[in-house]
Amino acid sequence: MNIGAFIIGDEILSGKREDRHFAQLRSILSARGLSLSWLTILGDDRRRCVDALRASFASPDLIFSFGGIGATPDDHTRQAAAEALGRPLVLHPEAHRLIAERSAAMGQPLTDGRLKMGEFPDGAEIIPNPVNQIPGFRVGHHHFVPGFPSMAWPMVEWVLDQHYGHLFRSHAEEDHAIRVQGLYEAMVTPLLEELTQANPEMAIYSLPAAPLPGQVLAERLLELGIKAPADVSAERFEAAVARLREGVVALGGIVRSEERVRR
Repeated sequence: MNIGAFIIGDEILSGKREDRHFAQLRSILSARGLSLSWLTILGDDRRRCVDALRASFASPDLIFSFGGIGATPDDHTRQAAAEALGRPLVLHPEAHRLIAERSAAMGQPLTDGRLKMGEFPDGAEIIPNPVNQIPGFRVGHHHFVPGFPSMAWPMVEWVLDQHYGHLFRSHAEEDHAIRVQGLYEAMVTPLLEELTQANPEMAIYSLPAAPLPGQVLAERLLELGIKAPADVSAERFEAAVARLREGVVALGGIVRSEERVRR
C-alpha cells in the first residue's frame, strides 16, 4: 500500500506559512517502518481539490490530508471530499456531541457555523482530536485532519496505530550510498541501467555534485546508491551493492566512503 499526502491551503503556496507536515509525516511513518510515496500541495481552489480527491479515491493508496476542514469560507476540504465521492455532507452525530461539549466548556453558543465543522461526507467516521475535541474524519483509506500541527500530528499517529498496525515493520527501506571520486555521471549510467534492470524492486540512484570553478574530474565526488524495501532479502541487496562497487572500480572510480542507513 502506497502512502500519500495532501497539504491544502493558499497560505502554503503564497509563503505566508511554511509547511511543517511533510517532515513530520515522514518521521511518524519512519518510526513505524513505513515511508511516504507522494505528496501534493493544493491551494484553496475547490475544483482543483475535487479533481485531486476524485483521482485519489479511485486509488488503493493510504492518504492523509492536512488542512481546510474548518468552517470559514476559505475551507473547502469537507465539501470537496463529499463532491469527489458523490455523497452529501451530513452532520455526524458524534461530531455534533463533541462540538456541543466543547462549546459549553468554552462558554460559547452552539451556532450553526460551529456545527458545520462536524459536517462530513455521508458514511464518514470521525478521527478524535486530543487538543480541542473538534474531530477530523476518515472515509476508506483517506484521512482528513486540521492544518494545525499540534492537532494534526497526534491524529495521524492515532489513525496509524488504531487502523494500520498490520503494516508496521522494523524499517521501511535500507539505503547504501557509495561516494566515488573521478567519474562523470554519464560514465556510470550504463552500470546503473544494468542494476535497475536486474533489480526492479530496488531504487538505483545517482546524486552528482555541481563542480566548483576550476575543479578537475579527479576531485569531484559522485554519490551512487541503492535503496531496497524491507521485503528484499539481505542476499539480493548485498549482491546489488557488491555489483555497484565492482562496477565503479572497473570504470576507474575511487571509492572514498560508504554509508548504510535504515529508515
